[in-house]
Amino acid sequence: MDLTLQISERVSALARQAEQGLGEQFARIDAIAQANTQRVLAAFQKHRVAENYFAGTTGYGYDDLGRDKLDEIYADLFGAEDALVRIQFVNGTHAISCALFGALKAGDVLLSAVGAPYDTLLGVVGAADKGHGSLKDYGVEYRQVELKDNAPDPVGLAKAVRDPQVKAVLIQRSKGYATRASLSVGEIGNLCAIVRENNPNAAILVDNCYGEFVEEKEPTHVGADLVVGSLIKNPGGGIAPTGAYIAGRRDLVEGAAMRLTCPGIGRECGSTLGNNRLLYQGLFMAPHTVAQALKTAVFSARLMELLGYETEPRSDAVRHDIIQMIHLGNGEAVKRFCKGIQSGAPVDSYVTPEPWDMPGYDCPVIMAAGAFVQGASIELSADAPMREPYTVYLQGGLTYESGRTGIMLAAAELLQE
Repeated sequence: MDLTLQISERVSALARQAEQGLGEQFARIDAIAQANTQRVLAAFQKHRVAENYFAGTTGYGYDDLGRDKLDEIYADLFGAEDALVRIQFVNGTHAISCALFGALKAGDVLLSAVGAPYDTLLGVVGAADKGHGSLKDYGVEYRQVELKDNAPDPVGLAKAVRDPQVKAVLIQRSKGYATRASLSVGEIGNLCAIVRENNPNAAILVDNCYGEFVEEKEPTHVGADLVVGSLIKNPGGGIAPTGAYIAGRRDLVEGAAMRLTCPGIGRECGSTLGNNRLLYQGLFMAPHTVAQALKTAVFSARLMELLGYETEPRSDAVRHDIIQMIHLGNGEAVKRFCKGIQSGAPVDSYVTPEPWDMPGYDCPVIMAAGAFVQGASIELSADAPMREPYTVYLQGGLTYESGRTGIMLAAAELLQE
């Protein structure tokens, strides 16, 4: 039986050409992975991780040593006072929502520092009507500082944050479905400094999704009060089955915990149902897995550039998250690209992705994702809103070898036009 994937010599030759000259980029990525792996290992050793940490709890989840120690490990890795790592968070948006509700009350103002947040958060803040229960419904006002020349506006932020009613500032590290560049940790630090100078009482919350372990520091190392992210993205290492984390100032973490459960219970309850080992193992693998995803992104950018498409970031750029934008220009090209990515998946490879009205989005969205964990964007996936400028957002790749193959299959689909 022939188990060879059908990839033309033309595409194979393009792939070899794309890899030429990527050595410097790959070496940079490997160096960061090495440094972050050592940090994770040191944290595991500091907290004397042992096999009994992997035992799960049921019911209320009291006295879950592994769960509580993992909180401490995350806090150390993120340079934070405290952390909350829970499988009860259904996704990153849920965790961010808990963090915002925990930090704000009626009469407060939430300010987004970099334009509109990701689509699924618009309903949380009340900027879009997606059902009862938004911050707006509970008396919290939402404002945003618009981008200037498709980048953060420091002057606009300084002015907007001076209002004493602004009690929390949200910074989204990744680009979402915008076309701006993702923010580096250094850039986030600069925004934090502006907030501190003009409103020292405002809490700074960072949506850290897609950015963990891409650099050697995290936003909480440079002034952020809280960072939030999903475990089925970077920090879960492709192994965590669900969940999210929150790390930062102790009072803000506790406030989020009260929203996850309820006041008076907070973090004390929440059984782990035998998942502790997966969360520990995923975190241990995360720096390496993130490096594989980054190499896949760099390769995809270079290959698409050879085919004449615009990319952001460019293949020679320093990365600040795992997302790769490819400007395909029309809906048919987006469908072809996503079909190719899906055909390179280990799961559901025979499925053809089609746009659909996905909950939380304002237009049809197409998603290619044949993953071991549903929706895990640390695994190779591609998605796009079906609207101008028809940009596809690629992320993930558990191994560079499999990610490279998926990109080649996507290129093959585009070449069939």
